[in-house]
Amino acid sequence: MTKIILVTGTSTGLGVSIAVQAAQNGHVVYATMRNTDRRSTLDTAALAAGVTVNVLQLDVQDAASVGAAVDQIIAAQGRIDVLINNAGMGFARSLEQAEEEDIQRIMDINFMGVVRCTKAVLPHMRRARAGHVINISSVGGLVGQPFNEIYCGAKFAVEGFTESLACYVTPHFDIHFTAVEPGGIASEFANTVLKQIADTGGMLEDEYLPILRKYVSGSQQRQGGSGAYQTAEEVAQVVIDVLSSDTPPIRVRTSDWAEALTALKTAADPDGRKMQTQVFGQFLA
Repeated sequence: MTKIILVTGTSTGLGVSIAVQAAQNGHVVYATMRNTDRRSTLDTAALAAGVTVNVLQLDVQDAASVGAAVDQIIAAQGRIDVLINNAGMGFARSLEQAEEEDIQRIMDINFMGVVRCTKAVLPHMRRARAGHVINISSVGGLVGQPFNEIYCGAKFAVEGFTESLACYVTPHFDIHFTAVEPGGIASEFANTVLKQIADTGGMLEDEYLPILRKYVSGSQQRQGGSGAYQTAEEVAQVVIDVLSSDTPPIRVRTSDWAEALTALKTAADPDGRKMQTQVFGQFLA
């Protein structure tokens, strides 16, 4: 079945791969980004794959922008079958070093952006009694990690948001919710998080510096074959598998490394369905 798919954050990386692979699977894809002047990477990838994607402006930090993009798709297609909340950004900085502005931006993009987009599509999916919201989370949404307390806090929020909606919207309106939990994406650590450290003052000379250096060194080493890092295409394939499923999981990891890292928290209920059933029974049965 051809699905109408809205993807956020498609100017680079994982968003590009998701949009292109979804189009290759025969779906109608609306690839969105805050600044459409940055669409060249997506256009090049789509051309190379021989597919067409529709590019729209959508800023996840602006509810009016989100609403306008959703309205445009509904006007053209009459429905949105799948929302993929991919837009996000990394942040590595100790809490003591983090500026208030940076904290607000990370929480706003990584969590509130997911909330805004989901809120905009939900009425249309509810009326259709069908739909699927896929939130690109992270192993950092299950396991707190050094210097990632702000980022992990945002992703933990995405996980709770996803679980909460799944426990009552899914059984009543047949709208599914899934959190996809990758480890690292190859090359994106060096290209984004290290750049972010540099752009927000570099490695500050304080008591956290030797710990941060150890963290950065370890992260770089893990890119060299440990299994911690996947390609964007590999993670995108998991997303495509999830949106193609008739019974999608509430959460799914994307690699063996991610499974191993989170096993203490997920072993009893790997896909989240047991907890969904338990919560529904406790509160709504």
